[in-house]
Amino acid sequence: MDSLIAASARALAAGDALGALKRVALREDPPALALRGIAMAQLGEHPRARELLRRAASGFGAHEELARARCVVAEAEVALAMRDLGGSPRSLAVASATLEAHADRANALQARLIAARRLLLLGRLDEAGAALASLDAPNLPPALAAVAELSAAELALRSLRTGTAQAALARAYEAAHRARVPALLAEVAEARATFDRPAARRLSADGEQALRLDEVAALLASDTLVIDACRRGLHAGDAWLSLARRPVLFALVRALAEAWPGDVDREALIASAFRTRDPDETHRARLRVEIGRLRALARPLAHIEATARGFVLRPVGGRRVAVLAPPIDGEQASLVALLSDGAAWSTSALALALGASQRTVQRALAELEAVGRVRSIGRARAQRWLSPPLAGFTTILLLPASLPIE
Repeated sequence: MDSLIAASARALAAGDALGALKRVALREDPPALALRGIAMAQLGEHPRARELLRRAASGFGAHEELARARCVVAEAEVALAMRDLGGSPRSLAVASATLEAHADRANALQARLIAARRLLLLGRLDEAGAALASLDAPNLPPALAAVAELSAAELALRSLRTGTAQAALARAYEAAHRARVPALLAEVAEARATFDRPAARRLSADGEQALRLDEVAALLASDTLVIDACRRGLHAGDAWLSLARRPVLFALVRALAEAWPGDVDREALIASAFRTRDPDETHRARLRVEIGRLRALARPLAHIEATARGFVLRPVGGRRVAVLAPPIDGEQASLVALLSDGAAWSTSALALALGASQRTVQRALAELEAVGRVRSIGRARAQRWLSPPLAGFTTILLLPASLPIE
């Protein structure tokens, strides 16, 4: 390694991307291309960074598999920043194994951390948790330790384990302070701020109340029957009933919960569940069928009784009832939550994260674009979607998750 390459690498490790570029900006050899790619990534020029890293990887010879593996890991991190989540994780796993075989522990751990962060973005929380648990975070280099602890904090927040999240953020701050990377310190500060922002709204017949994450966790830990409109299900004690794939049933139980302890007339239930204000006998017959289905599913948690004008919710064991609504309304709330991280997402990545079809996501994006809530850049395969960051509250409860709340 020549002196300019070594100096550029040291500058990158300290977060000085411009200083790194000054030393290798005019060079076209593979090591310089790789360093230029990493520097461009640190400056936010992700497409250019990806191009440089690919050129560097192809430029290394057959006997330089360690250098190629490092380029693969760097490109995978750029893809993560670009929210390009559709690629196969196999190449990253192969690169990680190559790095381990060559005793490059730091870059091998980086590869595993990138894989865990990808799983976290996709909402595959159980797999992400297993991947993070396999990392020896306290013994990682400070910058990697900070990212690992930030990922662990987000994982805990998604499961509403606020105490675990705060402890992870404290460790992330210590690691970021040791690393002396301003961007990491800013990210830790932003993550800590989520605890002070409203994360959901508690709705009742008397009105609504904004709740922070710790208050949401306390509500779910109580003996209250919670109709969770963030995760689309019913929660009481240790019991969880998901209605995420039964939107009509969830609309019915939410309407009943918002009126509790009173009842809801049949026309209002038809309007909320079937979206019509001119009901006929077919709608009334369908309402009876759907109420029967809801009764059968919700029987361990609540009974649904008929009244003279409609139906009323009766929680088992005399529990109180609360509706936990997201901080923003609308069917596209989870989509807006993903876009609010400030990154540019492709349609395919959004569909992958939400577990929906690309066509469904495209329709939702078109509706949001029509009202000015999102905008697109680029065209065709290069098209990406952006949304201004949402200030004043956190959308952590709206992000994709494959597990029920713990």
